[in-house]
Amino acid sequence: MEPYYSKKFKKDYRSLPKDIQKLADKQLAHLFKNPGHPSLKTKKMQDPREIWEGRINYAYRFTFHWKRKICVLRRIGTHGVLKKP
Repeated sequence: MEPYYSKKFKKDYRSLPKDIQKLADKQLAHLFKNPGHPSLKTKKMQDPREIWEGRINYAYRFTFHWKRKICVLRRIGTHGVLKKP
């Protein structure tokens, strides 16, 4: 699987605390190897655009969608990013 990082995702990622960035890197590695990894707790959002969310830790999430074999990473941050995935 090939990742694609949206501009918003990159901006969100840079604003994360360094310790959360490290956790995010670990969780994204899981996503690229095994999207069904239990620690990700991935689930489809209630959005008609087929957007999914994954878990970094209790407070932080990321959103993504699939475009063929590409995983498009959309947003990353606290639960607030889920309001505008």
